[in-house]
Amino acid sequence: MSRIGKRPVVLPKGVTAKIEGDVLSVKGPKGELKLPVGEEIYRAVETKVADGSVAVTRREESRLSRTQQGLVRALIQNMVVGVTEGYTRTLDVVGVGYKAELKGKVLNLALGFSHPIDFPLPEGIQVTVDKQTRIVVTGTDKKLVGETAARIRRFRPPEPYKGKGVRYADEYVRRKVGKAAAGASSGG
Repeated sequence: MSRIGKRPVVLPKGVTAKIEGDVLSVKGPKGELKLPVGEEIYRAVETKVADGSVAVTRREESRLSRTQQGLVRALIQNMVVGVTEGYTRTLDVVGVGYKAELKGKVLNLALGFSHPIDFPLPEGIQVTVDKQTRIVVTGTDKKLVGETAARIRRFRPPEPYKGKGVRYADEYVRRKVGKAAAGASSGG
């Protein structure tokens, strides 16, 4: 039984939601987001907007409808938070000579390769770069912000020996002892 899925999503002041056809649109101070609630994958649940809240109900009692009720409710809640507060992911660029700079809608990264990496930013994403080593990705869509940050990190993930690379600000990189230090302690 989905306990979270049963609770309606309360719309804060300044946020409106409406269903047009098979698309739920949530509009707020930071923008507008849309969710295709009529798609085949969401057919087991029904979404209704009434009295300043959005309710998700099951069409039938099956395992699929119970899981989809919680999923759709969580997606709607993320949309409401996105249009009111927005989402942020922070990345740190660690390494000698590693840097990032923003040129219009393109993030330019120097990550130790023989060439710079030009990463065009997706629509709806804003990026700020502090001191060439901290990248802050912000936007209203939680999935898009997370995916953009993951794509930037994927260019040079942090390596375990020196810790160089692009990492999340709250990420802990587990360090390994190098070959020379491991060989010296064995005493041969």
